[in-house]
Amino acid sequence: MTHQRAFESWISPPFVNLYIMTPLHGLAVALLAFTGGWILCRADVGDFTPCLQFFYNSWPPKGLAGTPVCQRFCNQYHFATLYNRQRRSPWFSAYLYSVPTGKRPKASWKFEPQLAYPAADGNMIPFPPGPVDQNVVESQAVELDYINSTYTRGHLNPSLHHQSHEDRASTFTLTNVVPQKAGSNDGPWEVLEQTINETLAAYCLGEAYIVTGIIPYQQDEPWLHNRVAVPEYLWSAYCCPNYNNSLPQELQEAFPTYAAIGRNDRNSTEEIVPVDKTAKKEFMGYDVRQMPLATLEMYLKDRFGTLVSVFYEQCTGSV
Repeated sequence: MTHQRAFESWISPPFVNLYIMTPLHGLAVALLAFTGGWILCRADVGDFTPCLQFFYNSWPPKGLAGTPVCQRFCNQYHFATLYNRQRRSPWFSAYLYSVPTGKRPKASWKFEPQLAYPAADGNMIPFPPGPVDQNVVESQAVELDYINSTYTRGHLNPSLHHQSHEDRASTFTLTNVVPQKAGSNDGPWEVLEQTINETLAAYCLGEAYIVTGIIPYQQDEPWLHNRVAVPEYLWSAYCCPNYNNSLPQELQEAFPTYAAIGRNDRNSTEEIVPVDKTAKKEFMGYDVRQMPLATLEMYLKDRFGTLVSVFYEQCTGSV
């Protein structure tokens, strides 16, 4: 199947197909024009400027290099992602928390055409039922990467942390996903997401900014099908500058900011996250350790070899 025919197979009326021949590829780049009936879903790649509202004080985390993606769905920006093209997975996703309502939407997995074709319109598009354009395959993870693997699709920005259907549906893009063991995704990490949800819903009085990312292996990094890098740990941190001062004793240290690191390999050493030997067998070795933001940033600096700052002035500065 040619690139042009592959792109045409993704699109059905009432969209109009527009093609631009690029000198670099000599291939057709599909640009979708909305002509009524369906809502055009778009994303912007290469600059965080359009989506700085998802970062505390409009200040993206510092210290990590990658490709910024302003995740746009149904003509609205919903969150931001720093993507690593070589790893075909994100370094982090940043978003605004909102109290969830309704059921989790059905998974409709999407991809970012601008990662494959810089001149494309940048729509967040569901994967086609048939073959995927080769430039898309080379530029990012695709559904086949996760099929017949021992890893689940682990959201960095989880559907659980959003209220509107559009916010929740927008999280189902593989640019927001890393390979995550089921023992983590369905166990301690899920408990952490629920705990954050309950804590922020009860005590955060204003905006709550969340950044969730990964920590790579130091060596012998596993890959899905030699294409998608598997992280050794996941991490998450929130920033809620305006909160209820009448906190219970156990949450006194949890505001305005707190963080956590979760194991994604039950065979990892225990220097960062110890193992609870009393955990259920299916969850043992996938523990999550909650910690102050400064402690998280210490571990990030150690692993990445550079200073990593998650929030502007560690979520304590005036805005």
